Amino acid sequence: MKPTLFEKVALGLSGLTALSIGAFILFAPHAFYASYGITLGEDASLLSELRAPGAGLAGFGLLMLLGIWRHAVLPVAMAAALTVFVAFPVGRLVGLAVDGMPSGSVVGALVIELLIAALCLAAFRQRLWTPEPRLSAAQRAH
Repeated sequence: MKPTLFEKVALGLSGLTALSIGAFILFAPHAFYASYGITLGEDASLLSELRAPGAGLAGFGLLMLLGIWRHAVLPVAMAAALTVFVAFPVGRLVGLAVDGMPSGSVVGALVIELLIAALCLAAFRQRLWTPEPRLSAAQRAH
């Protein structure tokens, strides 16, 4: 299945966002979290626990980008984009309810994540809610 231009834009934006943030966390966690007003120490276990999901986020970003060019990967790329950009805001909203108001930078990230989630839902809506055509017995035999 070939992606539409709108789907390519959604995958491109979500993929570049996930890849860049994931890589930033993976390779420069102190600088990344300082941009949110969070000071990290030198605890190797904590840094490992932060770098690991950073690598996962970067990997999902690559998968989203791959879906633009490799049509066989498109369904997985769309699922990755929706999973990342729906799950992150859900987690932040749970944190908001349980922990209280975070910094303005974190709220800004929440807004961006919600916008990307809305973009992905709009771009992928036809594929998400249109049922696949059923094959007749004769078509399945061939």
